[in-house]
Amino acid sequence: MTKAFTTYLNDKGQDLASLSNEAIYQELLHYVKETAENMPKNTAKRKVYYISAEFLIGKLLSNNLINLGVYQEVKEALSTVGKSISEVEDLEPEPSLGNGGLGRLASCFIDSMSTLGINGEGVGLNYHFGLFKQVFKDNQQGAEPNDWIQDESWLIPTDVHYDVPFKDFTLRSRLDRLDILGYHRDSKNYLNLFDIDGLNYDLIEDGITFDKTKIKENLTLFLYPDDSDKAGELLRIYQQYFMVSNAAQLLIDEAIERGSNVRDLADYAYVQINDTHPSMVIPELIRLLTEKHGLTFEEAVTIVKEMVGYTNHTILAEALEKWPLDYLNEVVPHLVTIIEKLDALVAKEVSDVNLHIIDESGRVHMAHMDIHFATSVNGVAALHTEILKNSELKDFYELYPEKFNNKTNGITFRRWLEFANQDLAAYVKELIGDDYLTDATKLEKLVAFVDDSTVHEQLDAIKYQNKLQLKRYLKEHKGIDLDEHSIIDTQIKRFHEYKRQQMNALYVIYKYMEIKRGHLPKRKLTVIFGGKAAPAYIIAQDVIHLILSLSELINNDPEVSPYLNVHLVENYNVTVAEHLIPATDISEQISLASKEASGTGNMKFMLNGALTLGTMDGANVEIAELAGMDNIYTFGKDSDTIIDLYDRAGYVSRDYYESDERIKEAVDFILSEDLLAVGNQERLERLYHELLNKDWFMTLIDLAEYIDIKEKILTDYEDRQAWNRKVVHNIAKAGFFSSDRTIAQYNQDIWHS
Repeated sequence: MTKAFTTYLNDKGQDLASLSNEAIYQELLHYVKETAENMPKNTAKRKVYYISAEFLIGKLLSNNLINLGVYQEVKEALSTVGKSISEVEDLEPEPSLGNGGLGRLASCFIDSMSTLGINGEGVGLNYHFGLFKQVFKDNQQGAEPNDWIQDESWLIPTDVHYDVPFKDFTLRSRLDRLDILGYHRDSKNYLNLFDIDGLNYDLIEDGITFDKTKIKENLTLFLYPDDSDKAGELLRIYQQYFMVSNAAQLLIDEAIERGSNVRDLADYAYVQINDTHPSMVIPELIRLLTEKHGLTFEEAVTIVKEMVGYTNHTILAEALEKWPLDYLNEVVPHLVTIIEKLDALVAKEVSDVNLHIIDESGRVHMAHMDIHFATSVNGVAALHTEILKNSELKDFYELYPEKFNNKTNGITFRRWLEFANQDLAAYVKELIGDDYLTDATKLEKLVAFVDDSTVHEQLDAIKYQNKLQLKRYLKEHKGIDLDEHSIIDTQIKRFHEYKRQQMNALYVIYKYMEIKRGHLPKRKLTVIFGGKAAPAYIIAQDVIHLILSLSELINNDPEVSPYLNVHLVENYNVTVAEHLIPATDISEQISLASKEASGTGNMKFMLNGALTLGTMDGANVEIAELAGMDNIYTFGKDSDTIIDLYDRAGYVSRDYYESDERIKEAVDFILSEDLLAVGNQERLERLYHELLNKDWFMTLIDLAEYIDIKEKILTDYEDRQAWNRKVVHNIAKAGFFSSDRTIAQYNQDIWHS
C-alpha cells in the first residue's frame, strides 16, 4: 500500500502549507522515488529489451502519481492548503530524450510493459541536450541546447559500467536508470539510459553547433546530431554502436545472472529493434558471443536469430538507414568483419543482390540485416504492414512470409485522458465507471449515450473549459492570445513534407483570401501548428517560415483576425500536447496516402473527442473502420493511386496549379507583396519553386479536395447535436488504440516473455 503523501511529509516533520512550490516538487520527487525503490522488479525467465534511439517520455511526476494511484489525493491535499498541483507540475523540466512519434511510442510501450507486468525494459542513451530547443526569430526556426538534467532529477545512478570498443579508442559507459511504474502495479521496470563521463559542454558554439569530431567529449550531448556532413554521419554511427553494445552487454550479463549458460540466451532475452537505429545489435551480439563467450560464429548466429525482432516505422526509403562500409570501418571495423560474414550467409541462400545486406556500392542496408536475422518483422498499422508486404518489402515478404506481422500502434490512454483531460475522464467515469482504465475497450459503453443531448451539452462544456485552460497556458508560456470561442484546428507533428503542413498552410491562405473578399465564416477558426524541423531539412524549415509569416500577417490584419488566427507553438513537446489535444475540435491527419506508417497523435485526438480530418493513411484507416466513415472526415487519393503515380512518375504539380484557380491563387500568394513584406524572400521563393516544379510529396494533388472537406467540416460544426454524436462515437471506439493492447499482442505473438 502506497503511503499517503501527507503522511510521508508528516513523518519528515514537514508542513505542506509552509512549503514553496519548488519545495513541494522536490518532496514529491523524493516521495515517488522512495516509493518506487521499495517495489520489486517484474520477473520472467525471458526478458524483453526494447532498444530505441528515442524515448519521448514527457514529464514524469503526474504520470507516476497516477500510476501509483495517489494523484487525486495529492491534488486535493495541495488544494486544501491553497496550492495548485498544476503550478507544481510546471516546475518539472521535460526530459529531452526524443523527437516525435517514434520516441513517444517507445515511452507508451515501456509504460504498458510495466502495467501488464511484463519483464521488459527500454534501452537508450541519456542525451544531455536532447534534440534541441526550438526558438523563433524573424519568423524562422532557430535551435538552442535543451538542458533538462538537474541536480535533483528522476535519474537513478548505478554502478553498472561497460567498455565499448571503437577503432581508435575504448569508451567506458555509465548507466543511469528511470523507474517505470505500471498503473496500479506493485512492481516496476527500468528505462536504461547509457551515458559517458567527460562530456564537454564547452564544445557547443552557436546554437547547437559543436565539434562533431571529438567523440570522447560529445557522444551523448545531442539526439540526432546534424548528419549533413561526414562528421555528423560518423557521430551517429558512434552513438548507435555505443547504444547497442551497452544493451548487448547488459542483457548477456543479466541473463547469466539469472541462470543462462549463454547457449540458451534466447530463452532468457529478446531484443526488439525499434526502427533501424539499433540494428548493429545483431552483429554486436554475435561478436560478444564469439569473442567473449567462446561460441562458434555459426552457433552465435543461430542463437541471435531466435532472439531479435524488428519493427519497421517507415515507408520512406531515405529513413531506412544505409551506412557506407568505409564509414563503419572508420568507427567499428570489428563489426564490419561480422557484417560481411552475415552478408555472405545471405548470398548463399538468396541470389537477388537487391536483398543482400551489402549493396554493390558498398553500403550496409540495416533493415535488410534486421529482416534476415530476426524472428519477426512488424509494421505499425494495418495499411502500413500491407504496403510493406505488397510493395516496399515485397521480395522479403515472399522470402519470409512467416516473419511478417502487424502490430497497430497504441497510446497510454491513462496519461492522455486521466491526466491530460481530467474533466472528461471524470465525466466518463460518471457515465460508465472506471473499468476503462485497465481495459480501454470498456469505453464502448459510451455508445449508449450517442444520442443523449445532456451528454452532448456536457461534452461541449468540457471542451470549452479545456479551451480556457489552453488559453491560459499559451498566454503564460508562449505569449499567444487564443480565442476560446473559436474552432480549434490542430496539426502537431514533426515537420516533414509528407506530413503536408504546407497543404494546411495553403488552405490558410485560401481562407485568408476568402475573408478578404467578404466571405465571412459563421465562426472564427484558429489553426494551430506545432513541431520541429530537422536543422538540415531546409524545405521543412521553409514551411515553418511560411506559417510564421502567415501568422504575423493574418493575426495583425484587423479585417481578417476576427475570423481567422494562425499560431505555430514554439518548442512543441509532450507538455504542449497535453494542453492542446483536449482543447482541439479538428485533428489534422493529412499525410500523403501510403507515406505515414501509423501516427499516434490521431489516436490521442480521437480519445479526447476531436474529429479526424485526414487521408486514408496509416492508422487513420483503422480509426475510420472503428468509428465509422460517417464519424470522421476523409479526402484525398488512396494509397494504391499514390504508389502507382510514384512507380510511373505520373504526378506533375504544375498541372494542378494551372487547372484550379484556388490552387494557383494560394501558391502565388507565397510570393505576394504582403507576404514578402514580413517574410524572407529566399525562403519563400525556394518553397514556391519546390511546390511548382517538384512537390515530391504531392501537396497539390489533394489540395482542392482538402479545401472542400475543410469547408464542410466547418459548416458541420454548427450542428452541435450531429457533431457530438460523432464525438461520442470516436471516444467510445478509441479503446482499441491502447498501448496495453499493442504490447499484449507483441508479447503473445513475438516475445513470449
